[in-house]
Formats: sequence, structure tokens, C-alpha cells
Amino acid sequence: MFSDFKSDGFMFLLILAVIVFVCAQALFFMSKAWKRGKELGITTDKLKNAVTSSAIFSFAPAVGIAVTVITLSVALGYVLPWIRLTVIGAIQYETTAAIAALESAGLSGGISAEVTDPQMFTEIAWVMTLGSILPLVLIPIILKKIQKGVSDVASKNSKWMDVMTGAAFIGLIAAFIGKGLAGVGSKSEPIIGDGAGVLSLAALVSSIGFMLIFTLLNKKLKKNWIDALAMPLSMVLAMVVVILINQFVPEIAAIEWRY
Repeated sequence: MFSDFKSDGFMFLLILAVIVFVCAQALFFMSKAWKRGKELGITTDKLKNAVTSSAIFSFAPAVGIAVTVITLSVALGYVLPWIRLTVIGAIQYETTAAIAALESAGLSGGISAEVTDPQMFTEIAWVMTLGSILPLVLIPIILKKIQKGVSDVASKNSKWMDVMTGAAFIGLIAAFIGKGLAGVGSKSEPIIGDGAGVLSLAALVSSIGFMLIFTLLNKKLKKNWIDALAMPLSMVLAMVVVILINQFVPEIAAIEWRY
């Protein structure tokens, strides 16, 4: 009865409604912006160039979103991640929220294990959704106070501001690195890649390596598109490295040191 609940007709109707709404909203604001540009005396050629440039630079985050949908599809199917990332979802948040919800529900395999229980699927969907709704409520209320506090700190001591910003960023990166180096996999059944091991380490090291290469290329060639595509391309190439390792040396790929 529930064998295909993650991608049945109802789920596709939901994603269709979301896509229509998002596209209509984008077209509405684009038409308003075009009309306002004309009122300000901006030429048609400049407006077309702005639209073209925006479309090109939208490709980079779109690649990252597609990769995230594919990553989450094993556990949650394609439709729910597609809905989440079409509206307000972010790469960093969706995967972290999904893993936390899966582990809280007792599915130790994380995003490598398929969700087959409709109730568990619903709970995970609520966790992923509510976590994104909260900032929409809090930002209008407290953002101005936070900005004022940050401005006060920056005006008094700019170096301390740099330290806080760097510490927050390093903390975020350290959480992902820790998962790759010491993440615990399923204890009940062996699932390749769900715990820290060769594959997680390969993904971590190769993604860092590709990112460094793109950063150096951007500094040397001075091309903005390299900077925009660096992160999604690093993600995709790291996935390719992991796939190749799993395909050609499965015995090595299966090695994990955290179960």
C-alpha cells in the first residue's frame, strides 16, 4: 500500500504546485524589475545582459542543489528533497537536518539507508521544513538587533569581529570534517559509506583538493565564473572520485573504522 509513497501522484502534485508558484513569483518580480529599469532609463541591451548574467550565475547553485537532491534521494526519494530545495532549502542545512532526523528516528544508516515507514518519512519532512520556517519568523524580529550588535562590536574592535566570524566558519567546517573522519555507521547491518572510512575520507580530501585547484585558477585567470562554480564542481568531482573508488576497488571502499 505504501510501497511508493515517496513518489506517488500526490507527492508529484505537491512539487508541481511548488514549482508553478516559485516560477510565477520569479516572473512577477522580473517583470516588475524590468519595468522599473525602463522607468530609470536603462537600455534594453543592459537589461538583457543583466538577465543573461543572472541566469549564468544561477547555474552554479543549481548544480549544488541537484547534487543534494541526488544525495538525499536514497533515503527520502526525489520528490521531498526537490520540494525542500525548490523553496528555501540550503545544501548545508538539508543534509544535516535529514541526517539528524534519520538518526533520531533510529535509522542508523543515515542518508545511505532507505526510509520505508510513512510515519518516519513524515517526521523527517516536518523536521526539515520547520527548521527552515523558524528563520523566516525570527529574522524580521531580531535581525535588526543582531546587526546593531555586530556593528557595535566591529566599530569598537574590528580584529575581534574578524576572530568571531572566522571562528563561526571554522566551527561549521569542523562539524562536517568530524563527520567524515569519525562519523558512526549502522551497527545492525553493513552499509558501505554510512560510517567514517575510505569513502568518507576520499570525499573529504578530494573535495578540498578540487576546491584549492579552482581557487588557484580563479586567482590566476581572474574569471568570476570559476569562483561561482568552484563549490558545486568540487562536490560533483568528489562524488565522481568516490564512485570510481567504489566501482574499481570495492574491497578498499568497504573499509570503515567507525561502525
